[in-house]
Amino acid sequence: MSAMMLRTKVRPEVAAEAEAAVRKMFAGLAEAGPQGVRYTSYRLADGETYVVVLEIAEGIENPLPGVPAFVEFQERLKGYLTEPPVREQLTVVGDYRS
Repeated sequence: MSAMMLRTKVRPEVAAEAEAAVRKMFAGLAEAGPQGVRYTSYRLADGETYVVVLEIAEGIENPLPGVPAFVEFQERLKGYLTEPPVREQLTVVGDYRS
């Protein structure tokens, strides 16, 4: 399984709009039901920083770019950010029900 963490920070004045967009995107993912992917978004206590963890099963292409709700969110995301996202590749060393 391939895993990546993405850390983003949104502008304070668009924090509520950005969170609504995240929720809308996840509703679209739930409806589309892409297989072989785990995607989780966490908001930190400051209300402006988000950590996203994306896991993709071995042997498949990332299905998210084929989901319209994901594509729409990615396009809108650029307008919310205060700085470029920070991406880090992760190595799974343990897993319980994730």
